[in-house]
Amino acid sequence: MNIFVGSLPFSIEEADLRESFEAYGAVDSVKIITDKFTGRSKGFGFVEMTNDDEAQKAIDELNGATVQGRAIVVNKSEPKPEGERRSFNNNSRGGDSRGGYGGGNNRGGNDRGGNRGGY
Repeated sequence: MNIFVGSLPFSIEEADLRESFEAYGAVDSVKIITDKFTGRSKGFGFVEMTNDDEAQKAIDELNGATVQGRAIVVNKSEPKPEGERRSFNNNSRGGDSRGGYGGGNNRGGNDRGGNRGGY
């Protein structure tokens, strides 16, 4: 079972989290999610446990428990439905996505219109 663990103290290490869950059974993996730019914890992570009964007991016992002065949130991690994933290539402003200077009025360079500068 994949378990979501939220409201984690930013200072907690994966080894500490693993130890908390191993009190309830075998832990396959522990992953604390970090900011890719700063490397700092985002305050949540995931624990994977093989045995669903042990995992459910860990959820029941640890949800709301205080870890380093913070009440943590622990529940079963449900995968997001495919349609709800956040897309980074959507143009959320709507309308036209032409940048900056008002679109097609090219004011620079060569004037090929009626004004030929006296030639």
